[in-house]
Amino acid sequence: MNATLLMRVYGVLAAAVTLAGLAWVYAAPPQSLRTTAEGAPHFAPKVINPETGEALPLETLVRHYKGG
Repeated sequence: MNATLLMRVYGVLAAAVTLAGLAWVYAAPPQSLRTTAEGAPHFAPKVINPETGEALPLETLVRHYKGG
């Protein structure tokens, strides 16, 4: 009976820590989850190339102007 109680307490604590961690990352995400290594936002709309009218990912534009 003692082992069953300890396993339940351990399971509840593990679930609580997991949910608290997920809530923390959702509420206040670290800077590395907001932008790419080049500084562009992860969920940015496509941009239009003025010369061709083609839609390009923002990441491509950032790499072009950074010289990558």
